[in-house]
Amino acid sequence: MKHLVLLLWALLTAARLVAQPAPFVPDNGITSPFHRAHVGEILFSSQAVAPDAYTDAAFTQSSLFTPKSSLFITVFLGTSLTNALHELAPNATAEDLVKQGNYQFTFYVDQRQVFVSNLHPGAPYATLKNTETVWHKPLVNNQTTTSWWSQSLWNRFWAGGGEQALTEGRHVLRVEIRPYLQTTTLQVGPLLASGQITLHMKTPIIDVSTVRLTPLLPYPGLPVSTQSFDVNKIKALKGNIEAGVFKAITSVVVIKDGQLLVEEYFNGATRHTLHDPRSVGKSFASALTGMAIADGFLPNESQTLGQLYNLKQYPHFTPAKARITLGELLTMRSAFAGNDDDSDSPGNEENMYPTADWAKFALSLPLDSIRPRGQWAYFTAGTILLGDVLQHHVAGGLEAYADRRLFRPLGITEYQWQYTPQHVANTAGGLQLRALDFAKFGQLYQNGGKWQGQQLLPAAWVTKTFTKHVAIPNRSNEFYGYLFWNKTYQVQGKAYETFYCAGNGGNKIFVFQNQPLVVVVTATAYGTAYAHPQVDKMMADFILPAVLGTGTGKAVIRSTSSDPAGKRR
Repeated sequence: MKHLVLLLWALLTAARLVAQPAPFVPDNGITSPFHRAHVGEILFSSQAVAPDAYTDAAFTQSSLFTPKSSLFITVFLGTSLTNALHELAPNATAEDLVKQGNYQFTFYVDQRQVFVSNLHPGAPYATLKNTETVWHKPLVNNQTTTSWWSQSLWNRFWAGGGEQALTEGRHVLRVEIRPYLQTTTLQVGPLLASGQITLHMKTPIIDVSTVRLTPLLPYPGLPVSTQSFDVNKIKALKGNIEAGVFKAITSVVVIKDGQLLVEEYFNGATRHTLHDPRSVGKSFASALTGMAIADGFLPNESQTLGQLYNLKQYPHFTPAKARITLGELLTMRSAFAGNDDDSDSPGNEENMYPTADWAKFALSLPLDSIRPRGQWAYFTAGTILLGDVLQHHVAGGLEAYADRRLFRPLGITEYQWQYTPQHVANTAGGLQLRALDFAKFGQLYQNGGKWQGQQLLPAAWVTKTFTKHVAIPNRSNEFYGYLFWNKTYQVQGKAYETFYCAGNGGNKIFVFQNQPLVVVVTATAYGTAYAHPQVDKMMADFILPAVLGTGTGKAVIRSTSSDPAGKRR
């Protein structure tokens, strides 16, 4: 009788399976008994877990969480994302579903909803949306250098309320995943998976008595300063970087009155490391344009593209395009339909990189018929055009000219360009220098264009560069000069204005106005939401109070490089 019951159960189960409709697109199905036992769940781990190691012991419900901790999620689904989206729009094609839909993540802390994010349809890839039923991704990964969409999601959550919610102590973090489809309206489907973990948040306590600052040595063109500053502030900064509170920082250099005041390196970098500061290189294009005008290779920044190119041979020719000036490219307010902050913009830099000729890409763009004339928009392709103009008009080409007119006079011998497909030095970014050589570039502007008595860059060009030519939209009291940014820090009731170079990852060269100060920060936090805000916090809470006498700690005299015992505390 028992065998008969088992046979009937097996037949009924098989019948139910046969009766189930096939998925809209083939997916990976249930991949293992562990998967079947955890369908609809999100499990957490403090390290990466290989698929063949999925066991209860590999995951955790509670974890200590410090700035150096990692946090991974593994999601077990009953069907793929595309199949879940099909339920929201049964008549849509699979191609349309993956283009218009993705996961919606909801983060709760202690049962309070903190953050909701609809992932951009571009990630994960379409093939993964169609097939994946189990996936494993880092939310925070301090073990290796990675840049997954899941880490960007966490960074948005952290900036969007997570940091304020996950304070010191015990908290329950819950994550829920649903499908969403954005057509004329937003449709959100039922819960696909959820899970929670108890995080014991631990903020490191920095004991400045245990932190040692690096003894300084002179660098060609940069003698060591003997000026006083708040040593404990800089120690606290160094301790926080080493503890992971400020992430992916590779160097901090402070030059005051043209002398080296602070020089610290992190995360494997040294004085000799060539740093990749991404768009910081755009500001070098500004300097080289000023030099080319001073040397008579270009008449002035009012020169138009119509005077430089036969624009009729490119698509979308109009007389208005011919009237675009070099000055408008320098201030990022040209009429081109190019906006790197808009993924749908024809001139977005991501559309440029796959093409065979970046200058041709820029010159072929239409004009923007919507953005008000003269309004600022970040436009990387415009700096490529500046580089192309320089390449064709300066003696010897751009790279040789930069070496002859800028790098060698500054004593910069170790550097590395990135290149366009035409092997032209890339003025969009990626110019690699040592941190101290970036500081020299900043000091050149601090000196009004002079270096060791030689006027490398006209003082008038520095003045034009450090002019607030245009306000940056959606930012309070921030402006743009000639490929330099402008902002003002408020520190203990005092205002400190700076023009600065900026690049992805949190890379900066600050040249302060009315203060004899240049600050360089290099970092590798590429593509993260926290990269630039953490540098602002470093500046406002540590660097400026320490070196401008606004800190509360006792300022002491720094000893020079003649202190071999490294007693400079």
